[in-house]
Amino acid sequence: MTLLTAAEVIGFAPSTDLERSRRFYGDVLGLEVAEVTPFACVLRGGNAMIRVTAVESLVPQPFTVLGWTVSDIAGTVAELVARGVEFRRYDGMGQDEDGVWTTPGGDKIAWFTDPDANVLSLTEFSA
Repeated sequence: MTLLTAAEVIGFAPSTDLERSRRFYGDVLGLEVAEVTPFACVLRGGNAMIRVTAVESLVPQPFTVLGWTVSDIAGTVAELVARGVEFRRYDGMGQDEDGVWTTPGGDKIAWFTDPDANVLSLTEFSA
């Protein structure tokens, strides 16, 4: 067994407004809010923990910072759109009408952002 094989992963995302992030990650995305402090909003989903950490300012990165695997990407996208989430479109990606891109290997991916413009994703693996 390697040192971190059984260790739980913790994902991190920055936020300039923890209450706004708590509402988005908890109310919109449906993650369990485990704790809110002046420094972070701690959420749980599946077997992972996400710490949305308070920062004074941030420059959103152009790449995905957090993502989830889903078994039904079309259904998940539809549910999130109904909750007000807008999915991103990228030039040249050949995304479908819902914003889902199918990789050459058959995996399906859709991207959206949190209120701080952190890029998040959904992935439905083909196998």
